[in-house]
Amino acid sequence: MGLPFILLNYKTYLQGTGKGAVEIAEACRAVSEASGIEIAVAPQLPDIYRVASEVELPVFSQHLDGIGAGSFTGHVFGKSVREAGAVGTLINHSERRLTLAEIEASLKAAKEFGLRTVICTNNVPTTAAAAALGPDYVAIEPPELIGSGIPVSKADPEVVSGSVEAVARIDPGVKVLCGAGISKGEDLRAALDLGSQGVLLASGIVKAADPKAALEELISLI
Repeated sequence: MGLPFILLNYKTYLQGTGKGAVEIAEACRAVSEASGIEIAVAPQLPDIYRVASEVELPVFSQHLDGIGAGSFTGHVFGKSVREAGAVGTLINHSERRLTLAEIEASLKAAKEFGLRTVICTNNVPTTAAAAALGPDYVAIEPPELIGSGIPVSKADPEVVSGSVEAVARIDPGVKVLCGAGISKGEDLRAALDLGSQGVLLASGIVKAADPKAALEELISLI
């Protein structure tokens, strides 16, 4: 197995807003360059251009709507996200849930503009359904564990290993990320041992007193 993929979701934490978004991205870039591990960030929508312009690392959108150009006030348009500098997007995060039809439309829109796609799921059946749509990644995150500090790899390892097995049966080209409660090196190591190919994480790094040190600890057992 190669090196993992790490995607850091800033959510709307104050620490990852505005200037802080760039500072955290700089920490991610430094750790990525030193380790060879790909680390991407998903800042708030207004900060995508700022981060992508000032820091050389992959930037993802936290959401994307399945719409095109036209009368769609308040929606997130794929072309705008791409031209702001994003290279990928989250879809269906548990804090921004979509219907199956909306997930499919968002995925189609993302692919139209060449964006990498991460569909978030909450259990094995939804992971299987997401994999059937053909995203680049599915990220398994039981919502009750998000922000809890309890990693899914410990609280519910079967949902990770079961998701990995389900995806392998449906489309081996889709990669599985493990999310919810990931913050320490042992969490990342456990997620990889269960078959995932990376992690989606947030507060453990974004809200850390020293995000760079927290990232270094996260990858310490790789």
